[in-house]
Amino acid sequence: MALSQEKKGTIAVSLTNFLDSGCIVASSVALAAWAIAFNFDNVWVSILGAVGANAFGAAVGALIGGFLADRFGRKFIYTYNLLVYAAGVFIIMCAVNLPMLCLGIVVSGLSVGAGVPSSWSYISEMSSSTSRAANIGISQFAWSCGPAVIFVIALLFSFAFPAFGPDGALLPAGTYGPFDGLFAMRLLFLILFVVALVAWNLQRKLEESKDWTEKQQAGAPRDTFVAMMRRALTNSVNVKSIVFLVAVYLTWNIVAGTMGQFMPYMYAAAGHLDDTTISLLQAVMWVLTAVGSLAIFSKFGDRIPHRILFAATALMALAAWVVMVFFGMQLQAGTADAWGWLLWVFVALWGISAGFSAQCFYALWSTELFPTLYRGGVQGIMFFLVRGVLGIWSLVAVAGLGVETPAGFVTAGIIMCGFLLVSLVVGVVWCPNTQGRTLDEITEERYGKHVD
Repeated sequence: MALSQEKKGTIAVSLTNFLDSGCIVASSVALAAWAIAFNFDNVWVSILGAVGANAFGAAVGALIGGFLADRFGRKFIYTYNLLVYAAGVFIIMCAVNLPMLCLGIVVSGLSVGAGVPSSWSYISEMSSSTSRAANIGISQFAWSCGPAVIFVIALLFSFAFPAFGPDGALLPAGTYGPFDGLFAMRLLFLILFVVALVAWNLQRKLEESKDWTEKQQAGAPRDTFVAMMRRALTNSVNVKSIVFLVAVYLTWNIVAGTMGQFMPYMYAAAGHLDDTTISLLQAVMWVLTAVGSLAIFSKFGDRIPHRILFAATALMALAAWVVMVFFGMQLQAGTADAWGWLLWVFVALWGISAGFSAQCFYALWSTELFPTLYRGGVQGIMFFLVRGVLGIWSLVAVAGLGVETPAGFVTAGIIMCGFLLVSLVVGVVWCPNTQGRTLDEITEERYGKHVD
């Protein structure tokens, strides 16, 4: 059966999410090899985690991209943004030193951030009132597939093109043709480069969001950046929604962002696991997340009350990290070998919960709670705040807390349990009533007939 235009647009736009998470995870997989090849320490590990797609780079990109999506349309972003992404991952793929690596990570991070507000807005605006969560679920499925695919490929590459020799040293140039032990890492970014070009070709053919077009034809003003910020931050309804969404998403995203960027590094350094085991754990986790996105959020997000779904995912996520803290305590005690099965409990709990996580609800609610006039801009502001704070946390998590040690791992885990508890309470208590209603109906109830 042929796909509807709504589904075709959702799939094309969702590739942005695949590239977002894929870039973050490919960087995390390559961190250990980069550190040896380019001779940098934990401080630079933290900096690289902070300036790219996982934090500051995406934060600034979202602020810019959200404004541009509101002023020039969602299609404007799709016409150019993935070319910037492709340039960034190409630079990473070819990097021969630390400055070149940093440049590629920053460029790709800016592009990742720029695409987020327009992609979520476009999907929501092109969906019916009874399929918004289903389509957002498809986009989150794509986001989950990025890490799943990258980790599976990394697992295969760890057998075919190992980065390190038996002595733990990076394999020298000439090992794989003219290439050294970074060969597999370069192949990962080559894959992202090719997917980015394919996605760009699909997205540039999309029609403009009908909702955005209708509002422009009705005479909606095209604000300057300053005017957009003023509209967004001086309206009390907006401010309350921003505080709610940031509280729900930031607290969860600090945990998820730490995992996406640093968990392989933390497993290896604190848990002394080999690359193959790490890739297997991560691949299984992300496969479960992908399944959860389709089987739970996409299937039931328009049917089951959001408060119930949110409570379920938040409780599972919190339970997962309670398990991980206990495992960290066994690392400290030197008895971790007997408790290795707990890692699989953690993988199952977190993996499934992440499929219908706070990020899914944030993606949905952030498009529902704001008017079309500055929907992308406000998402950009919130994403800037969330990823900016995550950037600061990234600097603290490795360099400050010392997560490469069992004691630091436990400390970080306890802090993350606290973050997840906040997300749980805020999301359940203040869950908005938007299910099954059109965007215009939600906007009129919240702002009246005329949006300021």
